Amino acid sequence: MKRSKLIGILLFVLIAIQTQAQSGQPIHLQCEYLLNPIGLDSPSPRLHWQMLDNREGALQTAYQIIVGTDSVQVAAGKGNNWDSGKILGANRLVSYQGKALLPFTKYYWSVILWDKDQQKSAPAKIASFETGMMQISNWKGEWISDSKDIALKPAPYFRKQFQPSGKVKSARIYMAAAGLYELSINGQRVGDHRLDPMYTRFDRRTLYVTYDVTSLVDAKEVALGVLLGNGWYNHQSTAVWYFHEAPWRDRPKFCLDLRITYEDGREEVVSSGTDWKTSLSPIIFNSIYTAEHHDARLSQPGWDKAGFDDSKWKNVIPVNAPSQNIVAQQLHPIRFVEEISPVSVNKMTELKAVYNLGRNIAGISRISVKGERGTTIRLKHAEMIFKDGNVNMSNIDVHYRPTDDKDPFQTDIYTLSGDGVETFWPHFNYKGFQYIEVTSDRPVEIQSLTGVFMHSDVPTVGQVSSSNETLNKIWKATNVSYLSNLYGYPTDCPQREKNGWTGDAHIASETGLYNFDGITVYEKWLADHRDEQQPNGVLPNIIPTSGWGYTWANGPDWTSTIAIIPWNIYQFYGDSKLLADTYDNLKRYVDHITDVSPSGLTDWGLGDWVPVKSVTPKELTSSIYYFVDADILAKAARLFGKEDDHRRYSALVTKIVSAINTKYLNRETGMYGTGLQTELSAPLFWGIVPENLKAKVAENLAKRVIADNKHLDVGLLGTKTILNALSENGYADLAYEVAAQETFPSWGWWIVNGATSLYENWPIDATRDISLNHIMFGEIGAWYYKALGGLKPDQKNPGFGNVLLEPHFVKGLNSFQVSHAGPYGEIQSSWKREGKKVVYRVVIPANSTATLKLSGSKISQNGKVVYTQPKSGNTGYLANLAAGTYEFVVAP
Repeated sequence: MKRSKLIGILLFVLIAIQTQAQSGQPIHLQCEYLLNPIGLDSPSPRLHWQMLDNREGALQTAYQIIVGTDSVQVAAGKGNNWDSGKILGANRLVSYQGKALLPFTKYYWSVILWDKDQQKSAPAKIASFETGMMQISNWKGEWISDSKDIALKPAPYFRKQFQPSGKVKSARIYMAAAGLYELSINGQRVGDHRLDPMYTRFDRRTLYVTYDVTSLVDAKEVALGVLLGNGWYNHQSTAVWYFHEAPWRDRPKFCLDLRITYEDGREEVVSSGTDWKTSLSPIIFNSIYTAEHHDARLSQPGWDKAGFDDSKWKNVIPVNAPSQNIVAQQLHPIRFVEEISPVSVNKMTELKAVYNLGRNIAGISRISVKGERGTTIRLKHAEMIFKDGNVNMSNIDVHYRPTDDKDPFQTDIYTLSGDGVETFWPHFNYKGFQYIEVTSDRPVEIQSLTGVFMHSDVPTVGQVSSSNETLNKIWKATNVSYLSNLYGYPTDCPQREKNGWTGDAHIASETGLYNFDGITVYEKWLADHRDEQQPNGVLPNIIPTSGWGYTWANGPDWTSTIAIIPWNIYQFYGDSKLLADTYDNLKRYVDHITDVSPSGLTDWGLGDWVPVKSVTPKELTSSIYYFVDADILAKAARLFGKEDDHRRYSALVTKIVSAINTKYLNRETGMYGTGLQTELSAPLFWGIVPENLKAKVAENLAKRVIADNKHLDVGLLGTKTILNALSENGYADLAYEVAAQETFPSWGWWIVNGATSLYENWPIDATRDISLNHIMFGEIGAWYYKALGGLKPDQKNPGFGNVLLEPHFVKGLNSFQVSHAGPYGEIQSSWKREGKKVVYRVVIPANSTATLKLSGSKISQNGKVVYTQPKSGNTGYLANLAAGTYEFVVAP
């Protein structure tokens, strides 16, 4: 055979193999938006996948799901629990529909796909999910604690030692707690989670976490160790929100089941009970809100190891469960995510030094130090320093109401044991800070000090890059503030409050979802909403809450989280479960607003919080959010086939719009109110403006922004709408000018003045509301995707099943790239100026489509002109794109 012919055959084979690898293979199998999760309670967990197929027009035409308890059989395409058979369609999100799932059982699953040519894929690499308790009746352990004294400050240790009765095949710990805990076996910490379990309304819902501890209990002697912290359950610090008076408050407690399966098939459950022993730990005080105090002289080395002498420990006491609703914690956990070394150290005296991390974070500091026994070190964490170099806490301790000087704000206190180099970090606290002031009452040798950025470890799904470095820094700062305020629930700030402020969260939700895979955290938080809602439909302004927030600042402009976040989850994931779970709650909520505001207008709310200077009428903004809630409810009713509700709430939507426009819109001038930026942008963005007046209202908005020197004059609610209203109504260049400003007031003003996170107020020298790590002005992070990248979900085919693309090639920006890893795969939208033309490139993942809209005088694709602007009018280029990679050249 000739060499050339052999090469040709080999190339043909390689191409065939490559084509087969790209032809519809299922990848990225997940269950409940987690990878191979364990400890699930859902009787019908959601299964989802993506399709690997790089060919243009790649499409899934059918699928088959296989679920079973035998991994070998499932890998071979056989399932003893569920075989869906071949089902036609492009669906890539399916709820389990097989035999009833059993508790404490591992299930394997795979999926087979058929591509656009009806070719069948090989089964996907098997994935798994494992059930947990499923029912509260399956718990065997008792709830135990060491005391009933809520004023007792030291954190308690608990231990139990036992002997496994054979060779261990598998072992799982199911751990429920009220408060916080750390779990260890034979001296080794279990897992890498931090601050478990997540914060809930403890007397209405308690979370448990499952751990695979097979390797840890395969020993002759096993010692189980538990360290309990207060968390939000036993709030011993005092602040204006009265968490120290919470109705659930009690000494921390826990319930544990260790389920062991032996190689011979026997099962054993080792549980918490009155045979456990307890002692106080060297953590002599811990507060989730302030700090942690640790006296290393009280350490008990080996307390969680086999063979430890616990004869001086006392017996535990049985206690009541915190609630009768104990459910699995199904979300991405909090972790130590990044370690940050100081960029500078200011040695102020022999006993004081200030460390600067160079950036603002949420988390903890870790210190390694050597000194005399009994030496006390204080680590004071702050976002600012005074001119003399000392840390300045004046912006973050304003709501703290200490009863004495023993619990200093954001100040860890460590007393040395004197045993060589000692390393300390807090177990049950986190803080917001850039600077750490370390003081000691005697000279010490500090070996190292490190900042640790910690947060809910949600996967990154978005990337942004542009030719404007200030824009890039704003995007990074926005993400820092988003993550700094994600601790199993979204918060406002990680230092002064740590509260789940609803308004901040719904404003920033799109920013979060474009950049991070946050559905598990939002689903947990909306369950918190359902726990906190009063029978009449009212929600508090912070969630969870001790009871504070039901009578102030909890109108629809803030608590529209009950509508907006489930709707955004549906748009971004194509998953209606959260919307369905909250449907009745949303209905009660909207009905309550209607009951108290029968005219269609409401002034219930907080308004355009922290405006630059101009104040928009609260009635206008609150009524707009009332409309938003009713509109989402009407859409949800149609989605779920509730036609009576759809008609009822559609009529309510019409009534609210009419009431708003009757009072606030001048139809002759196209002006809302006095023509402030929020007054004009909010009706435009949310869809209140009559179609025939949109252009006029948008023109008025543009004129107002220009009159304001192309700078912001909005508060929290206006930051959601101002850039979007401009870019969606023909003024994208102006929106970019506002977004890219570097003088006051602007996001860029913060950046050029050294910000590495977003602030709470526009003036950097404000005397109040000046947290330096606040997410509430974070909508700009979503605007990058929506306007400059032009990337939006399609309500008609949500979850980016169809991608809406309308990038704006704004003046003053030379290039922009954005990507978002959605449910179908990574979407890319990027553009770059080349002379007077713009080269635009887009990637649409397999099994999805896109609707593309471009503007220009001439548009070419692959050298072929596909659009020429007509002499009269400019409708732009509109194209429906199948999956694939496309490049267009756009002439101005």
